[in-house]
Formats: sequence, structure tokens, C-alpha cells
Amino acid sequence: MIDYFEFYGLPISFNPDTVLVKQKFYEFSKKYHPDFFINELEEKQAEVLEKSTVNNKAYQILSDPQKRLPYILELKGQLSEGEHYKLPQDFLMDMMDINETLMDLQFDPDAEKLSAVKVDVSAFDQGIQKEIDSLTDSFESKSEAEQAILLAAVKDLYYRSKYLLRIKESIVKASAL
Repeated sequence: MIDYFEFYGLPISFNPDTVLVKQKFYEFSKKYHPDFFINELEEKQAEVLEKSTVNNKAYQILSDPQKRLPYILELKGQLSEGEHYKLPQDFLMDMMDINETLMDLQFDPDAEKLSAVKVDVSAFDQGIQKEIDSLTDSFESKSEAEQAILLAAVKDLYYRSKYLLRIKESIVKASAL
């Protein structure tokens, strides 16, 4: 896995300096633009094209908080492809109640109930985001041991957030009925 923070010469941060990320992107866009290497050997052209691709991907991920969070978790060994993460039982029970209400709404549409579900899900979502922000704001200032504990908590919140995303998609479908 490529460390995009290292590529840009930045410390790993959930909240990197967005101006600096953009500056690095533009700097490397000029430095590794394939058109400037048109007369070079094929190996050099391929190398520049690869660095240009890495630069584009680095900017996409580091400039987008929704992509940056799972990227950092993966970079730090907290996420792995195909992982079957177990969410806490109390969270799952809350989500089961919401899912049941959404299923009921498929058969018996009720704008008032749907609105209440939207409010509940929004409150869960805001609470999760607030916790993530609180944990990640101080990430860089923590010791390695503290960062590991913090990353485990952020991972849990990330999976909760992903679960809520599926529920939000169900709400959109229910709204269309």
C-alpha cells in the first residue's frame, strides 16, 4: 500500500492541512506531468506516468475526509479487505428497531413515521461523526500506544457509520414510495 502522506512529505493526520495537500498536488502535477517527458526513454515515461497516477490518487484520498478515514485505518493495519467486523450488540439492537420500522413502512407508508426515522438516523449519524471528530482531532499529538487505542475506537465508529449509510439508502427508497 502506498503511503500518500509520505509521498507528499506530510505526517499521517485525519485532518491534514488542506492548503498544503493542494499545494503538493499542484507541485507534483507540474513535476510529473507526462507531457514534459515525451522525449524521454519509455522507462522514464512509465515512471513519470506512475508518479502522476500516484499523485492524483493521493490528492483524491487526502483531500476527501470520507476517503481519508478508511485509508488511514487501512494504512495503520486496522482495516483489511473482506473483514467481518462485529458491531456492538446495543448498536445492532438500535439498528434492528430502525430496520423493522423501515420494513413496516414498505407495506404501510406513513410520512410521519418516516420523518421520525430520518430524525433518529440523523441523530445517530451526527453522534458518530462528533465522536470521530473528537478522537481524530488529537491523533497526531498522541503516543503510539494511545494512537493504537484511538484507531480501534475510530474503526468501530467507521463501521457504525457504514452501517448507517445502508440504512440511509433504505430511507431514500422508502421516501420514494
